[in-house]
Amino acid sequence: MSPYPSGSPAVIVDPFSSGGLYAPAFRAVGVPTVAVVSYPEIPPAYAGSFRPEDFDEVLTWSAAEGVLVERLRALRPRCVLPGAEIGVELADRLAAQVVPEVANVPALAAARRHKYAMAQAVAAAGLPVLRQLCCDDPDEVAAWIDREGLVGHDLVVKPPKSASTDGVTRIVGGRGWRQEFEAQLGQLNQWQIRNDQMLVQEYATGTEYVVDVFSHGGTHTVTDVCRYRKVDSGGQMAVYESMDWLPEGRPEVPELVRYTRGVLDAVGFRWGAAHVEVMMTADGPRLIEVNARPHGGGHPRFCRAATGDSQVDRAVAYFTGRVPVASGYELRRRVRVVFLISRSSGVVRNAEILDAIKEVTSHHISAVAVRNGDRIAPTKDLLGTLSLGFVVLAHEDPAQLDADHAAIRRIESLLELEEADAA
Repeated sequence: MSPYPSGSPAVIVDPFSSGGLYAPAFRAVGVPTVAVVSYPEIPPAYAGSFRPEDFDEVLTWSAAEGVLVERLRALRPRCVLPGAEIGVELADRLAAQVVPEVANVPALAAARRHKYAMAQAVAAAGLPVLRQLCCDDPDEVAAWIDREGLVGHDLVVKPPKSASTDGVTRIVGGRGWRQEFEAQLGQLNQWQIRNDQMLVQEYATGTEYVVDVFSHGGTHTVTDVCRYRKVDSGGQMAVYESMDWLPEGRPEVPELVRYTRGVLDAVGFRWGAAHVEVMMTADGPRLIEVNARPHGGGHPRFCRAATGDSQVDRAVAYFTGRVPVASGYELRRRVRVVFLISRSSGVVRNAEILDAIKEVTSHHISAVAVRNGDRIAPTKDLLGTLSLGFVVLAHEDPAQLDADHAAIRRIESLLELEEADAA
């Protein structure tokens, strides 16, 4: 029997991207949902994923936060969860005031959003992290680079509160880091957050993974582990090429999971969904970042195809009293996301060629955003990749995924772009 009153809602803060999947999942088991929107205007990257009609009530945050807190307390919710990255901080604050029994550690809130604060918390817990510095003074960075022996090495410059690779720049050989640092310092990032400082870190080499969890009471249950494949973009960070769900029995998975659980403990994450990116280097796992919300881009839906479960499903199961929640996962089908990539710029003239993607044997779902007349540029980052689209493949035979992956790249290569000036 559920410990919650039947009318007790789930509150989702900024229910965009994968966060929008909470409402229909809770509704399917008779639980009302309330949306809290923290922006007067939803950022363009999220606008298409917000469905206010899915919620029983939509509330808007304002500077008078106390009014919102009182309204939420009156609703007696069972949980307050972030839906997207921009809602993480507000969800943390609201949960601590409204449902403190299922709130993450308030004193470590910064470590769940600010990339340097999270690295400091992880290092303080005794786990290895990448060398990095966050400040607003390029001279301080220059001294740090020299002190750490990083002169001539590849570096990464990024805003400490960016998301989806927004503003994340690879500095090859360390040449030009100061210009990139100063160009972004003081600017508004895509989420309208001012970059009052910039983060500079050593560039990590190895294989990048993501470990997705649902946590309850500090128990971190793993819903999936995925491996990214990236390709060089010629100057920026590498571009996401594909992502594969891995069997839980893969040899690298236990070490990744142990490290991830230590990271989550270090940043005070105890309740909800988290998406943790880890680079497996020659020296072992190193944190890229913690995202204290569900894996974006609709990932929970694709996870269901791979394992029959997801972060969203476990949250619903736990917060409706349908326990126990699984601690691990079993890969039922091989699933791969193939991200569409543009290698040149121009105006699209034959977007219909991409319709053939749906005919590959393992096609599960696709979201192709390219239309005739669109002006596209070479893909440089994750936001650019998602603006073109992606394809989800699912099949029992890994060889079929490989064959269909190659077929998608062949189809993609047939896309005709006309020089913009000729349009």
